[in-house]
Amino acid sequence: MRRGLAAGNWKMNGTGASLAEIEALTAAHPDPSVDILICPPATLLARMSDAVAGGPVATGGQDCHAAVSGAHTGDISAEMLLDAGASHVIVGHSERRADHHEADADVRAKAEAAMRAGLVTVICLGESLAEREAGRTLDVIGAQLAGSLPDGLTGANAVIAYEPIWAIGTGKVPTIAQIAEVHDFIRSALVERFEGEGDKMRILYGGSVKPTNAAEIFAVANVDGALVGGASLKAADFSPIIAALEGA
Repeated sequence: MRRGLAAGNWKMNGTGASLAEIEALTAAHPDPSVDILICPPATLLARMSDAVAGGPVATGGQDCHAAVSGAHTGDISAEMLLDAGASHVIVGHSERRADHHEADADVRAKAEAAMRAGLVTVICLGESLAEREAGRTLDVIGAQLAGSLPDGLTGANAVIAYEPIWAIGTGKVPTIAQIAEVHDFIRSALVERFEGEGDKMRILYGGSVKPTNAAEIFAVANVDGALVGGASLKAADFSPIIAALEGA
């Protein structure tokens, strides 16, 4: 059985005062039956990692550079994230792909860097609204899987996150049938390429996950958790999502 994972991506949100939300989250889930991950902005990563040390919440970076070190102003390596206390890193988020023009090859290189450093890599995939309406969703996801995932991934070092771009932060959510179709497709592709390890990798759904729809989404086969944006910023919003995953 794959253990559920509730992952929160804080994006460019949060200051030192926001650490109180993590304290509240830890208090609400002292012994969860699922894994909990928060990926704060880099400015909070070390402080948050110290605050949750020994507790049920893991921390991760929101991106990493492919190189170990060097003349890359403003970038952070996977080794630096590890040093700051992270155990995970998100790569290939649609906002990185769009805003920073990251191609599948870039995402693959970053995932390889995460593996090199010993981090669990959360690799994001997703189609645009235009691609969805053109009936190209599975073609797009298939190409991203082939191009973004390096060899050597396992259930222990990789998580796949399906995030339809048109649903992120918009309040729009795919139908349960649409979510099931893509997650089943991803699972089949993972098993075909990685065999037994492909069945062990967790597949998260992301895109306007809220306390009101979480339970229905988590009931879908091959949905092993969620990558949550805005609703992860407040313990009062994220806690019911975690509870829904625990009840799935």
